[in-house]
Amino acid sequence: MTAQPWSPEALRRYVTDFLRDTEGSDPTSALGAQYDAGLAWVHHPVGLGGLGIGAHRQAEVDAVLAAAGRLASWERNPMGIGMVAPALAVHGTPTQQALLRPIFMAEDLWCQLFSEPGAGSDIASLSTRAVRDGDVWIVDGQKTWTSLAHVARFGLALVRTDIHAPKHAGLTAFVIDMRAPGVRVRPLRDLTGGTHFNEVFLDGVRVPDDQRVGEVGAGWTVATTMLASERAVIGESLGERGSGAIAMAVRAWRRAGADPARRTELARLWVEAEVLRLTALREQATRAERGPGPASSGLKLRRALLEQRIARFSVDVLGPHGLAYDADPSLTGVPGHDDPLWTWLQSQAYTIAGGTSDVMRTIIGERVLGLPKEPGLPRDTPWSAIPR
Repeated sequence: MTAQPWSPEALRRYVTDFLRDTEGSDPTSALGAQYDAGLAWVHHPVGLGGLGIGAHRQAEVDAVLAAAGRLASWERNPMGIGMVAPALAVHGTPTQQALLRPIFMAEDLWCQLFSEPGAGSDIASLSTRAVRDGDVWIVDGQKTWTSLAHVARFGLALVRTDIHAPKHAGLTAFVIDMRAPGVRVRPLRDLTGGTHFNEVFLDGVRVPDDQRVGEVGAGWTVATTMLASERAVIGESLGERGSGAIAMAVRAWRRAGADPARRTELARLWVEAEVLRLTALREQATRAERGPGPASSGLKLRRALLEQRIARFSVDVLGPHGLAYDADPSLTGVPGHDDPLWTWLQSQAYTIAGGTSDVMRTIIGERVLGLPKEPGLPRDTPWSAIPR
């Protein structure tokens, strides 16, 4: 693919030509062709599903694809597309980067093996161990709250490879085959009645060294790439003006009789949703120049809190009719994203998933506002010397 400046007109023409050339293709083949054309993640290098241009230009591509009914949402493989792919593109070997195409095509679903029963908000304190045995690592431990682990083909795990190093320095990232001997998944039923989350037990799982992502001890760098991308996706995936959760709230208000007494409250939520969407667009432009950063934490925090309020309004305005839904477990175990009660129940996780609100506030305080760090042990304290 010849390098070019990619003006808005040139990019739009390129996408239009792609649509014409792939017309009539089956959905899976079309996704593969989209990756090959560099239209999967335009900010990735050429050959890795991208064009080597700013991440904010993806919106231009998606607008043309959506108009043609060809936009495939990242929700089909959220962990793979939203978190794993950015890490493999930056830190993976050529062999690992070859996994990007099937990730985008959702041929292989992925999960993220980070959180543990004793390491949630403070992921760096995790205790799952990997011990080297020649060209193989033996992994033992437990992960929890692992989204989609029950259907995932692979997982990207963060484990401890050096107990004597400081907690951030003793971590290494690995690709885990979720069908390998010693991997056991147990679904966890949540408030909605679904089983989106899981516990994962790793008992003597043998992981070849060529499935290591990044250098030994550099797992925190890989994790930072993944977490920053996750927060950016959570914060920025707001859709068009008046869409998403606020559209559900408007429909619920009208269904309940368009009560004038609740109009002001709804209008205030709508304005806040629009301000958040515009802020996300600005953050996308900034991110394209500097990559994911601490500002994504502010966006993620604001969205989590606002969508909880919107979901609560949607349930309240419906009165008794807002207190039930028909569960229809599917791949993710949810009845649908347009049900007010399901959305309100699910929204309770918004201030936890992708980093708790308190963690987001700490990041904003320390890395954006420059406030003093939270008191605690010195950063160079060996993990083995930290009380647990």
